[in-house]
Amino acid sequence: MVPCAKCGFENNEDANFCSRCGSRLVFEDISETTVTYTPTTADEAAGTQTGETASRAAPCLLIRAGGGREGEEISLDSDLLTIGRNPESHLFLDDVTVSRHHARIIRDATGFVVEDLNSLNGTYVNRRRVERQHLSDGDEVQIGKFKLAYLEPLEG
Repeated sequence: MVPCAKCGFENNEDANFCSRCGSRLVFEDISETTVTYTPTTADEAAGTQTGETASRAAPCLLIRAGGGREGEEISLDSDLLTIGRNPESHLFLDDVTVSRHHARIIRDATGFVVEDLNSLNGTYVNRRRVERQHLSDGDEVQIGKFKLAYLEPLEG
């Protein structure tokens, strides 16, 4: 029998996962797998997030996940950016969970605001569904399967 390191349940020796809690019992050889990296708060504060460049002069959206477009930067150099599955949107997101006219980002007196346009699946900022939300540097905007980071210009 193999005890689970998480809950202590005794599992069969040929089990890969705990029958009680589902934790992994057999660990793979790390040389055979892709290692993932999750930035710490200190890394994020230091500006080591994917896609940030020293030359960024305008606010932008950085696609972090979704649709094979990771790393793509969308500059927010105008007062309006439409987002949706409509090919005529400024930011076309090809995903069935994205409404044709899903959301928009507008510039107001204090910065940029994301507004949901009564989409079916909603618009999320930092994993919270919103109708209208002012954006701050580092906010995560999720529309369908796409995760975008709002990034303000780098100073200096």
